[in-house]
Amino acid sequence: MRLRHEFAFDPAYGHDIDTLLAVAAPPEPDGYAEFWRARYARTIAWAPRPQLRDTGATERGHRIFELSYLSTGGVHIHGWALLPVAGGIRRGFIVGHGYGGREGPDLDLPFHDAAILFPCARGLGRSLHPPISADPYWHVLHDIDKADHYVLGGCVDDVWLGVSTLLRLFPETAGAVGYLGTSFGGGIGVMATAWDDRIARAHVNVPSFGHHRLRLALPTTGSAASVQAFDRRHPGVAHPALERCDAAIAARHVSVPIHCACALFDPVVAPPGQFAIYNALGGPKELYLLTAGHFGHTREQAEMTGLAAALAGFFAPLDESDGAP
Repeated sequence: MRLRHEFAFDPAYGHDIDTLLAVAAPPEPDGYAEFWRARYARTIAWAPRPQLRDTGATERGHRIFELSYLSTGGVHIHGWALLPVAGGIRRGFIVGHGYGGREGPDLDLPFHDAAILFPCARGLGRSLHPPISADPYWHVLHDIDKADHYVLGGCVDDVWLGVSTLLRLFPETAGAVGYLGTSFGGGIGVMATAWDDRIARAHVNVPSFGHHRLRLALPTTGSAASVQAFDRRHPGVAHPALERCDAAIAARHVSVPIHCACALFDPVVAPPGQFAIYNALGGPKELYLLTAGHFGHTREQAEMTGLAAALAGFFAPLDESDGAP
């Protein structure tokens, strides 16, 4: 399907499905796994001090709560939680968001037996934290010159402590925790899932932050354009942080089942970066092919309906009584 557009570049980047499935992840830098394992160990030792406030609202079989917890660096994470109106809690989910942040919980997810947390990543949405900018153009650059402190690593911490929060509030979800994330939240989710064995399976949709070398080279309208501009002004300064926070490199360390929706055409998250993540995944994986990401088209609604059905099936094992993935 050829999509008409007005971009000054080709959002398919000259690829078809066969060439996209051949995109390999970049090499892993020295000390990569050691850095992330140590970071994970420090983070899950953190006390998130979760709080829920009942809003009194009930919609589509969910009770809606406001959520807060404490993440690393003393960052207060805010968001929402959905709990079932009827029946018990058999599983739990952490749901990430795109770089536009989140204005409320997603009420359309097909999980009515779950505790579902919707945290806003540090600096975004309800988790504003100056001097981190809420503008994606600047957010993606925060501490990019300091590999150990780059903001994306902190956003991974926020996911891990979201899992800790879920398990503290609802210990019955242990062994049955899933993750879902789109774009920004997709790339962050891959990095989080790579090291957190409390996450049993995950879905990522048009995941970002895959293959830093391609992100620096391919034209885009997304957050990578900001990184490219920084790299032109300060050649090489960002590379250590980008290597550390490359979701395609992290994907090699993922061992749990991953459902990945990747697009053939995407002006915001270049498809070669998306497929670099999918191709590198180290465990069981499923691919759901999208005509386009971050771009409206005539097949979009049908594809989203099909994706919702696919996700219901993919996460069904978390509904088993023993919580096994």
